[in-house]
Amino acid sequence: MSSCRRMRRPFAGPQTQGMFAALGRLCHRRRHLVLLLWTGLLVAGFGFGSQVFDRLEPQRASPVFESVRGATLMNEHSPVGSRVVGMLDGPPVESVRGPASAAVADLKRVPGVYRVSSAWDSPGLTATDGKAGMIVVDLADDLTPERTTETVDRVADRLHAISAPGLRVLAGGGALVNREVNRQVAEDTARGEMIAIPAALLVMVLVFGGFLAAGVPVLGALCSVAGALLTLYGFSALGDLDPNIVPVTTVLSLGLSLDYALLYVSRFKEERARHGVADAIEHAAATAGRAIGYSAVVVGVSLAGLFVFQSPFYHAIGAAGVSVVAVAALASLTLTPALLGVLGNRIKPQRASADEGRFARLARAVQRRPATTVAVTGLVLVVSALPFLGVRFNNGGVDLLPTSFESRQVADLTRDRFPGGGAPPIQLVARSSQAELQGYLDTLRGFARVGEARQLAPQVAVAEVYTAGDGRDERAEEAVTWLRAHRPAFPLYVAGSAAGVMDFRGEMADRLPWAILVVALGTFVMLFLLTGSVLVPIKALIMNTLSLGAAFGAIVLIFQDGYLADVLGFTPTGTLETWVPVLVFMFAFGLSMDYEVFLLARIKEFHDAGLPNDRAVAVGLQRSGKIITSAALVMVVVFGGFAAGRMLGIKEMGLALAVAIAVDATLVRCLLVPATMTLLGRWNWWAPGPLRRLHDRFGLREGRPEPGRVPVG
Repeated sequence: MSSCRRMRRPFAGPQTQGMFAALGRLCHRRRHLVLLLWTGLLVAGFGFGSQVFDRLEPQRASPVFESVRGATLMNEHSPVGSRVVGMLDGPPVESVRGPASAAVADLKRVPGVYRVSSAWDSPGLTATDGKAGMIVVDLADDLTPERTTETVDRVADRLHAISAPGLRVLAGGGALVNREVNRQVAEDTARGEMIAIPAALLVMVLVFGGFLAAGVPVLGALCSVAGALLTLYGFSALGDLDPNIVPVTTVLSLGLSLDYALLYVSRFKEERARHGVADAIEHAAATAGRAIGYSAVVVGVSLAGLFVFQSPFYHAIGAAGVSVVAVAALASLTLTPALLGVLGNRIKPQRASADEGRFARLARAVQRRPATTVAVTGLVLVVSALPFLGVRFNNGGVDLLPTSFESRQVADLTRDRFPGGGAPPIQLVARSSQAELQGYLDTLRGFARVGEARQLAPQVAVAEVYTAGDGRDERAEEAVTWLRAHRPAFPLYVAGSAAGVMDFRGEMADRLPWAILVVALGTFVMLFLLTGSVLVPIKALIMNTLSLGAAFGAIVLIFQDGYLADVLGFTPTGTLETWVPVLVFMFAFGLSMDYEVFLLARIKEFHDAGLPNDRAVAVGLQRSGKIITSAALVMVVVFGGFAAGRMLGIKEMGLALAVAIAVDATLVRCLLVPATMTLLGRWNWWAPGPLRRLHDRFGLREGRPEPGRVPVG
């Protein structure tokens, strides 16, 4: 330590007073303790945290939705819980009556089975071609999760034991769909990490020119993912955790931690060319650490917009997302300086980028024709977003699974070959007697195919309405709208799949503008505190919206319209998952602001040091351009790794985020930012007097640069 201090030279950049510099010094001095703590977290995260995959359950939407209230009322009084469906395909149904009847008799004796129906006693369970039949096993509603698992296993095993010449037996239904979804989520998460981490390491080696420096961000990312899994495991103990939450938050944690550590290590290598290890860590913490801290807050603010929605799904992702962002930032701000303290002398220093280079030349080229650059780039982004105007949404279920899965094959066979196509009905749940509900159903004859009313409990009756189509298309939604507009005198809930999609979509339309407002205001405040400007944050919000539009257009073309489906290995459903655009907006908006903070922090650093506006923009882009593009490449690799998974919703989100980050790091940061900041000139840093004084008092800074001195890095 003393030798490091003797090597210290006068520093031409920001002073090192402040909490980030202090944190860097502390983690360097206590580096062995910090490493020990993170090692313990790593072991606990991958040991205990990985058990979260066994605790995943699909989450219901908000209880304020009519479809949810109806489903809840029905489930509270229904004696039936999960369902397993056996599909016997191949020979004529009558030719397998013997082995099938023996299986039905055995299934009725399995503890936990409530009832068993089959093609041999229910004509609707026979395929229209007579060469496939179903055995439907309903489980009792009062089973514990452990007993449910045991019962499902016994039922599936007995179904698979049915044999006859030419017979193929498949097991599906809701109980097995949930199990296969959870298993595939775990596999996709592991596959994404196995692709992303080695690929990210390769990118880091190319950026830093050595394995030691490249290994620091990767070690930080592993610890961050472990912390994320442990955090999610804790959330799973508090309530149901939807399967989509784990890969979504894991990929966020992995990408952010790599991004942050890349920025930190890069700044350390630059400072190391002038200082000893201890001082280089201190200065890197004061500059890169500050940008990381601000970026984490901005990303957290973006995710906080999810709390505006009513659905527990969004609340859970918001809480988990904010938590893993905090873990990723904490790993970068504490683990990274500790690792650099141990390895710093073996990491090759790197002199700061020259003020003249390809990014500076690009900035000057843009600055010669800023208006043309803004017009052309803006037009490209607007045109790229146009396909999103034709978006169609759906809450997918078994359709999100690959076609090779048994439960998906059961659903496809039901849709293609059975009466009604297995289309989910509209469910009518009434607080009435069976006779009252039946009287109302009689008025619907001719409107749609209507089932018979059934009494579940005193003053709780149910019935089904069947529409043509797949039960979730426009015809089903029109039927839901009509039924809700023509209610009987008694309380009636219109529920089911189509009603659920409509309610979920309605929540998005009602709440998304407020969520956007929360994110925009929070981001504006953070960028104002960073820059002291009013116009720069407004400009950043507009440009981020443009880059997101391009990502939304891309996922509509690819996943809804089916372009590149064969290349990416999925079967298009003609719709997007309802939750995907909301999460893409919140995540990508925050991640895009991540790069905005990195770039603006450098530009402001040079501007505060006395450089003219245009020169500060060019030098700031030159000094940060390589880091931003490298970080974006790492993010694209990470999101691309998760887009390689087989779950369609995660694939949609991974690809959308990869496109958003790629567009943001190229068209927006390298073209639109220098062009707009050139057009604004000195107005970039304008703020009304009261706000300027507010920034002077409360602005986010880590000391002040010495006037007239240009920071080294």
